[in-house]
Amino acid sequence: METLNREIFDHKNKENLVLKTLPGLSDDVIKIISEDKKEPEWMKQRRLEALKIFKKLKMPDWGPSLKNLDLNKIIFYTKPNLKQNAKSWDEVPEDVKKTFERLGIPQAEREYLAGVGSQYDSINAYHKLKEEWEKKGVIFEDFDEAVKKYPELVQKYYMNKCVSPNLHKFAALHAAVTSSGTFIYIPKGVKVSMPLQAYFRMNAERGGQFEHTLIVVDDGAEVSYIEGCSSPSYTSESLHAGCVEIFVGKNARARYISVENWSKKTYNLNTKRAIVDENGIVEWINCNTGSCVTMLYPTSVLIGKNAKSEYIGIAFAGKDQHQDTGHKSYLLAEDTSSNVISKSISKDGGITAYRGLIKIGKNAKNAKSSVQCDALLADEISKSDTIPYMNVQGENADTSHEATVGKISKEKIFYLMSKGLSKEEASKMIVSGFIEPVTKVLPIEYAVEFNKLIEMEMEGAVG
Repeated sequence: METLNREIFDHKNKENLVLKTLPGLSDDVIKIISEDKKEPEWMKQRRLEALKIFKKLKMPDWGPSLKNLDLNKIIFYTKPNLKQNAKSWDEVPEDVKKTFERLGIPQAEREYLAGVGSQYDSINAYHKLKEEWEKKGVIFEDFDEAVKKYPELVQKYYMNKCVSPNLHKFAALHAAVTSSGTFIYIPKGVKVSMPLQAYFRMNAERGGQFEHTLIVVDDGAEVSYIEGCSSPSYTSESLHAGCVEIFVGKNARARYISVENWSKKTYNLNTKRAIVDENGIVEWINCNTGSCVTMLYPTSVLIGKNAKSEYIGIAFAGKDQHQDTGHKSYLLAEDTSSNVISKSISKDGGITAYRGLIKIGKNAKNAKSSVQCDALLADEISKSDTIPYMNVQGENADTSHEATVGKISKEKIFYLMSKGLSKEEASKMIVSGFIEPVTKVLPIEYAVEFNKLIEMEMEGAVG
């Protein structure tokens, strides 16, 4: 059976930086970041205000333990020695280019993508949109560049209407140290038929990555966007605290796909949220492996009549991993609907949890919500929890929640072995079938990669 070479993700480049802030967070660090990026004054002031909020807010006292995350040891800004936003791979330093080649990014761009952004530590190494979409008015920019090129548009949407720095401590942290990311604007009526993609690579030891993804899909427009994330293995902790904000206009549609495979010393404390207007649709597809701790709850705020949210998620937790993931839906208008499918796999003492919220507002007449959680345990020492919360205020609401926990069936293993498979091959086949609802909606390249990642993690699960 073909396997995935772990070196693709664990490979690390020799540090080659032109700027590296001291560990920890302070006003001086914020000013260094803003000045190095040559940002407008309004952006620097937003950072400093967010830092004040961060200092006031408490660390989360629920969910996975964060006691080993020492923010005073994290390096919040690392600027590699490379040209920012190169338009040709030939302009990217050889070691960085090889890293993205191992990950398959240039090949994917050639074959099926409308545009690609590739971030390396705190800056964007490569960013390009195909000309046919530029001509239709599509904006696909590195976030740092968008702040300068489209200040009015960015100010209108950035961390005020969707995600506020006051939301929680790590949202405030992100607002203070935001670094690079993606800005997408799809004009009215434009339907981008090819996916856009960004890949975020964290190379620095004890580093932090804080990319910001801001997607605005105007009325009647459509876009599909893919994010991939990874980092090499180190013995010290690192931090990922990115943020995604999506605005879906009337009769518009946005699909957001994320495959996150951070190293197992990374704390993945991400914030993702979408606001959806009348007849709009947001689709979330989230795949999480890696990281020692993940706390991630993509959120849909349905403010327009007949707005819809679809969420499909899969999380894998192995030894010393705690994946606390789920989805939140706020149904605030008539005929809104939310559908959630969550799957998790636990092995070697790993812990997974679905943590979800469904709130149906008093004006959300005839709202519908469905949640289905399925957990698979590969052994006797792993754990899985389902922690749902429902708050229903609207009239004639239709809600359902279903949760199942199961183990890899010995009977199924025996049956597949009788057909000539080994125990390990049989186990992998059962797991592939379990996650099939997720992988079937991924682009083929990511579906193959994710299946191989799961297969690799499942090695030795039965025997």
